[in-house]
Amino acid sequence: MTKGILGKKVGMTQVFTENGELIPVTVIEATPNVVLQVKTMDTDGYEAVQLGYQDKREVLANKPAKGHVAKANTAPKRFIKEFKDVELGDYEVGKEIKVDIFEAGDIINVTGTTKGKGYQGVIKRHGQSRGPMSHGSRYHRRPGSMGPVDPNRVFKNKKLAGQMGGDRVTIQNLEVVRVDLEKNVILIKGNVPGSKKSLVQIKSVKTGK
Repeated sequence: MTKGILGKKVGMTQVFTENGELIPVTVIEATPNVVLQVKTMDTDGYEAVQLGYQDKREVLANKPAKGHVAKANTAPKRFIKEFKDVELGDYEVGKEIKVDIFEAGDIINVTGTTKGKGYQGVIKRHGQSRGPMSHGSRYHRRPGSMGPVDPNRVFKNKKLAGQMGGDRVTIQNLEVVRVDLEKNVILIKGNVPGSKKSLVQIKSVKTGK
């Protein structure tokens, strides 16, 4: 079954393993999440657990949001996400989910929003090749052919210049290196998508058991 938590990307550092190997890690700060709702087949048509992360001022929450979190006896939350394929018996409204649900060696998937790069051309955005830079060439960093003559239009999904980044991306099969319950921190081997202080969603890999 899946288990998950919401956290904040702090940045990257490096740690030594017991055998002296130096590995890069991403630091994720995950203060206790609160179970706001447990969804079942009878009431919602599917099974999921809704978690809230990071308190926000009550003045920023509307009346329905305040009523929703009041059932869990907690403050309004800045981020609310659902986790499916969970063992519902392990969750109840108002329960806190902490980083110790994971341990070193666990394999996880991490979802985040990539850094925004602004408006970029096809070379940076899609990795296309540039044209000749000399000998009278007037084709350098343009996108190239827009398509055949006959339809007289540009087909959908043509790789062109545009806004780059800001996409929801999941990196799969990352390894948990260390869990610090006192500091509410998870160290994950390698890098995860997103800028510093951005929201990340950590899920255990589905084992099929």
